[in-house]
Amino acid sequence: MGEACQTFIQLIEIGDYYEAHEVLEDVWFPKRFEKDDEILLIKGFINASVAFELVKKGRLEPARKTWKVYLKYRPLLDKITSEYRPLYQRTAQLLEQKYEQLLRA
Repeated sequence: MGEACQTFIQLIEIGDYYEAHEVLEDVWFPKRFEKDDEILLIKGFINASVAFELVKKGRLEPARKTWKVYLKYRPLLDKITSEYRPLYQRTAQLLEQKYEQLLRA
């Protein structure tokens, strides 16, 4: 999980949102039916990267709707006890900064 999240961060930083989505989807997909807060948070991160990809394609309204899915799962960050929590916090911070750059500009 940690390596995938690090790669996700790097891809978001360089604007490769589609590939970032793919990296985390590889982790999330096999566990998608689990009602685990950590898995749901990952789902939120995936949706954030999809929102950014939609912005790149000029689809702002779908991007905003997809961002709301991220926001739905964001509060789970405060509940999880995973060893990766600091990494998830860093990821959330980056995503929120990127949102400000892309969707509030």
